[in-house]
Amino acid sequence: MLCTLIEEAAERWPDEPMLVSRQGDTATFGEYRSRVRAMAAGLHDAGVRRGDVVTWILPTWVDTVVLAGALSHLGAVQNPIIGIYRHREVAFCARQAGAKFLISPGVFGGFDYGAMAADVAAEIGDVQTLVVAPGSFPTGNGDALAPAVEPAPDEVRWICYTSGTTADPKGAMHADQTVGSFPDPMAERLDVQPGDRYSLVFPFPHIGGIGLLFMALQRGCTHLLDEAVDPVATIDFLSAEGCTHAGTGTPFFLMYLAAQEARDTPLFPDLKVCPGGGAPIPPALHARLVNELGGAGAVSGWGLTEAPELTNGDVTDPNEKIATTEGRPLPRVDLIAVNSSGDRCAPNEEGELRVKGPQLMLGYVDATLNDAAFDAEGYYRTGDLGVIDAEGFVRITGRLKDIIIRNGENISAQEVEDLLFAMTSIADATVIGLPDARTGEAVCAVVVTASGATVTLESVQTALVDAGLRRQAAPSRLEVVDALPRNPAGKVQKRELQQRFGE
Repeated sequence: MLCTLIEEAAERWPDEPMLVSRQGDTATFGEYRSRVRAMAAGLHDAGVRRGDVVTWILPTWVDTVVLAGALSHLGAVQNPIIGIYRHREVAFCARQAGAKFLISPGVFGGFDYGAMAADVAAEIGDVQTLVVAPGSFPTGNGDALAPAVEPAPDEVRWICYTSGTTADPKGAMHADQTVGSFPDPMAERLDVQPGDRYSLVFPFPHIGGIGLLFMALQRGCTHLLDEAVDPVATIDFLSAEGCTHAGTGTPFFLMYLAAQEARDTPLFPDLKVCPGGGAPIPPALHARLVNELGGAGAVSGWGLTEAPELTNGDVTDPNEKIATTEGRPLPRVDLIAVNSSGDRCAPNEEGELRVKGPQLMLGYVDATLNDAAFDAEGYYRTGDLGVIDAEGFVRITGRLKDIIIRNGENISAQEVEDLLFAMTSIADATVIGLPDARTGEAVCAVVVTASGATVTLESVQTALVDAGLRRQAAPSRLEVVDALPRNPAGKVQKRELQQRFGE
């Protein structure tokens, strides 16, 4: 499927820009096809064959996006890994996936990935390493390469690992059909048209990045790339390039707003929408985006590595729905909520969200995880709590494991977080549960203050109660930090904070 899309896009928009990097590399749709063929030939010369598992941990370079197409042309199984992973995680993923090749940069961002790759290969054995940089990927005579063979609908082409919020990452196996099923309907809701300029400045190896590759080929939009996010240079690049879709989560939105505050002219004059993902966007942040950046604000979607982009808002949805929900299920997605008794929830009743749909993974690499992942009716257990209203809009209310139990009362961390974001003295916030000998768990707010602002536990408690939060759910502890630790998808690494403050 991916190979067909590459060919079709090159025929439809041969001279239109597909990829534009802040580092200066660019590719039209026609050039992308040519570069894919040349790199596929070079990788074939290096020994990559159909069915080989190729693990790659690379920055968001144009050449990285070309690599994804080249490996697809050869029929390889791709195992993209986000750059924050280190030896333990990379070795675990490569070993479990059965990698034959491991492709990495050399020194990047102050870390020697090449040395790590060599150590991983020595540890697990029978793995060929390839250290690359922009312009130094293998190439060959693409015209002499055999035509690509389209995969079967259920043929594993992608092994994408979760970001390791559990002890070990879990490898979700995907086909081109599963990864390629959601980008086009997602783009429809975000009004992505040929020539639109969509930001791709988060790690491309994330399954969301792979999805955006499919979107460009399906929609004819241009992706704006950056190998490493800089709060000034990246935003200036997106502004200069006329970004129309400025994603993709809370950390980016806060940077956009800060950049706009420093300007007298619109940061993104052609902005249509700020696509949201990775974690729910607080309604107060959405309101700021609408008021200060324009466009439709933060139009969010929700999904998982195992089932990417299950829901998405529409730019034409009522503002109240855009602000408070993750939109409605995409076409052919069968989404239900199940309560603690195992019964299907009524509209607006909270329960675990479970799903069937075309983007659902084929299963885990570790097949022993599959039985627990699906219920008796074949629905995938997402582990996310939410409500589905009578119109089908979905609101994520937390994680099954992100409920704080204080004096026997369930407290939703997200409920408190949304109210914290509405405080003008707070720029970023999260809420965690910490062990407490008296109450079982304590509600701890971890916040980043706005410039020039100060907060105290008492001021936070008063503001939240005045905003309607029951007093029992108000934080009993406050920690002020310079920045919240987040993974590349924008999710706060709460386990790290619990380890830091739970001692």
